[in-house]
Amino acid sequence: MSDAIASVLSQIRSLQTRIDAPARTGEVGPAPQRSFSATLAQALAKVNQVQQEAGAVARAFELGEPGADLVKVMVASQQSQLALRATVEVRNRVVQAYQDIMNMPL
Repeated sequence: MSDAIASVLSQIRSLQTRIDAPARTGEVGPAPQRSFSATLAQALAKVNQVQQEAGAVARAFELGEPGADLVKVMVASQQSQLALRATVEVRNRVVQAYQDIMNMPL
């Protein structure tokens, strides 16, 4: 599981690098404002897309289409499971943070 977490963290860092790249190249202009809800919606859409692709690859293999082999099915399935686990882990941490804040004394 630690490899999965390290993979997710490296993906987050690479996305952050791509977002910060225009600022380092000297481009002038306002920085794009992204809300947490927009970022979360984008991440959930990506997880959904990965799961849909895994389902399509599995369906193609079941139907015996050429080019759809078992290795592709297993890799797509594992990617889909990893994306879902990472999403659930993020959700659990957000819920825990919310509960911690709500339990703080006034």
